[in-house]
Amino acid sequence: MMRVMGTVAASRSIGPHRISLVITTYEWPAALGLVLASVERQSRLPDEVIVADDGSGDATTALLDAWRERMPGRLHRVWQRNEGFRAARVRNLGLAVATGDYVIVLDGDMVLHPEFVADHAAAARPGRWVQGVRPRLSQAATRAMLDGGAPDLRWWQPGLEHRWHAVRAGWLQRLDSKRRPRLASIKSCNQGYWRADLERVNGFDERFVGWGPEDKELAARLDHAGVECLYLKHGAVAYHLWHPTRSPGAANPNDRWLQETLATRATRCELGLDSHRVPASADRAA
Repeated sequence: MMRVMGTVAASRSIGPHRISLVITTYEWPAALGLVLASVERQSRLPDEVIVADDGSGDATTALLDAWRERMPGRLHRVWQRNEGFRAARVRNLGLAVATGDYVIVLDGDMVLHPEFVADHAAAARPGRWVQGVRPRLSQAATRAMLDGGAPDLRWWQPGLEHRWHAVRAGWLQRLDSKRRPRLASIKSCNQGYWRADLERVNGFDERFVGWGPEDKELAARLDHAGVECLYLKHGAVAYHLWHPTRSPGAANPNDRWLQETLATRATRCELGLDSHRVPASADRAA
């Protein structure tokens, strides 16, 4: 379904002026701490970091209070009550307060390569959005990280699955990023968008409650609106910490919304980003 707009170097880069990083989380402060440590090590720091919290408690609050001292004026939090898995809504809350013209969305279990933000910025082009990769750490490697491992990972990291995806090289990006991503390859744990494109399609569809596939449905609407997808390989690498799967299995009631969008070629959802039009401020609950 997805079309790819050339290679990473196909046209002159028109990079974003301001980058917002929106990180979703729920009740895993140890993992979130590793993610924030990897953000701190970026060669290009995001202009702001917004933690979009799907109802975590005091431990996450304490973690973020400590991290605000390390990222003064840069780290913010939006929070919603715990009423089940509402990733689509909490992402929209983060997007609503983001001030960047380019927004990178990732999950709170994704440890970033030091060039992650710089790679996303370099791949940004008008008229397209970027899908990044997520080489996965094994359960043992994840435990070692959570027990005090450094967040600076590389492709030779022991316990790494899909190791080839973790190899970062410009020539490989140009060679391998031409592929048309299948809908199954769309994962909201590592994506970059122009804010204007998200506003055009009204962000994530908040009818999606429970696990998936809200990310694929957004990708479909962007495609219908003429915003093309670049599946970026060998750049913008983020390492996925192991956890038990949250997938409900083959029979997912949310699939009906995706099929509806595909059938009607919808470009905009009704219950989405514009439900949260507020002055640009973070550190709020909704």
